[in-house]
Amino acid sequence: MNTPRRSPPAPPRPMGQSIARGFRLRCPACGEGAMFGGYLKVNERCPACGEELWHHRADDAPPYAVITVVGHIIVPLVLAVEMAWHPPEWLHLAIWLPLTLVLSLLLLPPLKGALIGYQWAVRMHGFDRSSDEYDPVPPSRRAVQADAPIA
Repeated sequence: MNTPRRSPPAPPRPMGQSIARGFRLRCPACGEGAMFGGYLKVNERCPACGEELWHHRADDAPPYAVITVVGHIIVPLVLAVEMAWHPPEWLHLAIWLPLTLVLSLLLLPPLKGALIGYQWAVRMHGFDRSSDEYDPVPPSRRAVQADAPIA
């Protein structure tokens, strides 16, 4: 009776370290290369170690995380200021709206990086080369291949 050979399980990746590296906007694999090439544009590969980063599927999770974190910071502060000093509404708007905007814009890249670090650590969405989701062709090359004439 022949049983199919299975490849040995891949070594575990350090989840906490990968998330922390992503939060610092660094490659989850080496911690050296920049994860982002723009404000929220993830590099296809790490410039330092060459790790493939295009497999991430951050989608809507980072904005939801930002809403949750910023809400847990701003709402208690608004309530505390209101209870202590009872400022007029215009002052609330002048303080809390800009602070909410700034916090949201500052936290979005680190939280997206942390999520990508998590996905890399648990080998989600093609970060595992042995999975069916793995795609060896980066998005920039797929567009070129799609435009190539059929022979």
